[in-house]
Amino acid sequence: MDTGIPATNGFGERLRALRSAAGLSQEDLAHTAGVSVRALSDMERGRSRGPQRRTVEALAGALGLDAAGARELERAASLGRTRPRPARAAAADANAYGTGTGTGAASTAPHPDLAPHHALALPRDLHDFTARAPALARLRALAERLDPAHPPVAVICGQPGLGKTAFAVHAAHALAPYFPDGRFAVDLRGMDPRPTPPRDVCARLLHALGVPAGAVPAGTDDRCGLLRSVLRERRVLLLLDNAADEDQVRPLLPGHGPSLTLVTSRNSLAGLESVHRTELALLRREEAVELLSRIVGPERVREEGQAARDLAHLCGHLPLAVRIAGQRLASRPGERIAKLVTQLAAYGGRLDALRAGSLQVRGAFALSYRQLDARNRTVFRRASLAAGPDFSPATAALLAGLPVREAARCLETLTDAGLLQPHPAADRYRFHDLLALFAAEQLAEEDDPADVDAAEDRTAAWTLRRATAAALRFDADRPGTADGDPDPATAPRDNAEAHRWLEAERAQWLAALVRAQEAGDHRVVVQAAEAMHWFSDRTAHWELWAEVFRRAVDSARALGSRRDEAVHLNYLAWAYNHCLYDPLAALPAAEAALEAAREVGDQLQVAWALGYAAGALNRLGRTDEAIARLRESAAHLADQTCAQSRLAELSALNALGQQLRQAGRADEALVIHRRSEAICRAGVPGKPGELIGLYLAATLQHIGNDLAALNRWDEAEAPLRYALAHFEAARMPAWSEPTRLDLGIALRHLARHREARETLTAAHQGLVRLNNPRQLEAATELGTLDALDALDALDALDGEASASAPQPGPNPRGLSRPDGPRGDDGADRDG
Repeated sequence: MDTGIPATNGFGERLRALRSAAGLSQEDLAHTAGVSVRALSDMERGRSRGPQRRTVEALAGALGLDAAGARELERAASLGRTRPRPARAAAADANAYGTGTGTGAASTAPHPDLAPHHALALPRDLHDFTARAPALARLRALAERLDPAHPPVAVICGQPGLGKTAFAVHAAHALAPYFPDGRFAVDLRGMDPRPTPPRDVCARLLHALGVPAGAVPAGTDDRCGLLRSVLRERRVLLLLDNAADEDQVRPLLPGHGPSLTLVTSRNSLAGLESVHRTELALLRREEAVELLSRIVGPERVREEGQAARDLAHLCGHLPLAVRIAGQRLASRPGERIAKLVTQLAAYGGRLDALRAGSLQVRGAFALSYRQLDARNRTVFRRASLAAGPDFSPATAALLAGLPVREAARCLETLTDAGLLQPHPAADRYRFHDLLALFAAEQLAEEDDPADVDAAEDRTAAWTLRRATAAALRFDADRPGTADGDPDPATAPRDNAEAHRWLEAERAQWLAALVRAQEAGDHRVVVQAAEAMHWFSDRTAHWELWAEVFRRAVDSARALGSRRDEAVHLNYLAWAYNHCLYDPLAALPAAEAALEAAREVGDQLQVAWALGYAAGALNRLGRTDEAIARLRESAAHLADQTCAQSRLAELSALNALGQQLRQAGRADEALVIHRRSEAICRAGVPGKPGELIGLYLAATLQHIGNDLAALNRWDEAEAPLRYALAHFEAARMPAWSEPTRLDLGIALRHLARHREARETLTAAHQGLVRLNNPRQLEAATELGTLDALDALDALDALDGEASASAPQPGPNPRGLSRPDGPRGDDGADRDG
């Protein structure tokens, strides 16, 4: 059929005329043909004068051209295509390097347009390739905005099993239309004992590009120079897969020309200059499940949705592991996903199960492990002994028996090799779950058990000594003291550093405490737990305190010390009450502490036990019993004169006032809390001002809530702000976030809704992080605020509507505000 469009010499001009005649916009044609709008625009403007044949065919189909019209469009495109120089030109380049034969033999070499077949064709793309859309989009942008003066290089790196090669191959196929002069892939064999040298890689690339063997120079530099010369005018994509290091890659990179080079490596290739980096991450859960669905079929995944999600989790969202699990299931169509989940859940055999034919996770990890020297292998294996989700260079050094500086260098090497993941901000490292399993396997195979035990003993002893010394900095009787640190030169210098260390290393020092108890070092366990108890007040949201003090109780019993048993039973009751919110466990612990304290005549511990029992009774709804216990505790302490008794009395009075307020006796509560305030402001001899300041802050929080319960909202704000500021300064979120909630409630009642919303939102977020039960109360408060704001908006509309009405009349909606003069003061705002 005649298109009615006169033939022109320019492809772009003809394409634009055909599109206009068809009544299509650029967006319409691009969408139908499956090309980007930018690429179509470049074609019409002549910036891209000779698109690839498959692109032309897609455009012809989208334009509805018949065979003749399609041939005309293809002819116009072929005239604009960049033609690689014939082999004789390459031979001329070789002669310029002093390596050519000077004969006409080069002119008989196959031209890429005439003989496009070569040995470096791209591997096949995976039809079930999943995810990585943002990374692919970034590479597509490089191809679209390619500057021949600076041909881009993209380095794709990451840990073993992330699918770097699969992604690079997928990207190369997707970007093929941008590189009509060829796509070439070469495996650099970076994981082999002897990676392919650049000289040999150059020879293979030159041969694939049409340079005859006789025209290839002998020397590495000459070959690389010729490669750069040949690539200068060709629009090609190079895939350099599995690179060993920068020295292997650098000579192969084009210096000028419209090419794109993709480099994959398990190493970071951090020394490679002026490159674009694509560091692949683990799949998100939904992406891992989607990959599984594409491999085994969506029906099986829909039928066992939860099992599929569990399988993705057990594979650590690692693409290779998910693919192996999927391939295994695909080869066994009658097998349930849940069965494989059960097999993988057996932690020790997980790597055995992650195998499908020649594909195996363990083999992928072993390739990287074999590249390491002996010292790096040791650090890799021993690091698997570290407790918790991550570890520091100091811990790695202790486990490996190396100086910290050497261990730190090894950790960086392991990170560059993709075997460890660095923390984004702190000097800490972590394993992927499956790599941790692999490291533990290698440890069992290669290390003598006696050496492993010695390493764990050395690490545990050092860590527990540092933890004890760091915690003693918060001791009210010896503030700032850090006696007994195993390495004073590197010890935390102040309370802030001590807090950070104890928080970062909490899994490690807890494991050390457990090891000490299992070894029978019960006195060490009791001393460490005693050192921790003041610090635990600052971190009451840590659930581990229950285990710390439970083990201290067991060790005290093993030592036969009833006094230590009473002390740590009280600490344990506190942990059950305030850390685990478990009054059913707290009450028997407090009762046992009371019995032991009375037996040894320790009146201070008697009073503490009465107070902790009262806290449990209150949470169990036995308010009258709780108040009676607290009155007994306060009376018991009133006649004692030691400084510790004054602190215990403050705690008892504050808790008693809280119970009275919650029982609807806020006026009595305020009197008792004012008494606590007077004790704080008078000071406690022998106790630091900082500590008493925290007791005062706690007291003022109670006073603020007492005033709120009495509807004295304007008076409640100041003490609550004071308490919040002090708890924040002391880095005590378990105290500051409930206080923030109390302040937000007060601001709502003061009709300062904007401030109230900001405060309540922050409080809700903080309480969720702490897993504090009052997070529900914060959510309810925000809902109440939403309702109030909605009512205000309706009131404003009613005001506008009634401005012209002769009579306002009754409220037609029958709506009222959700709180009267007292609001919801009956709620327990003290937790």
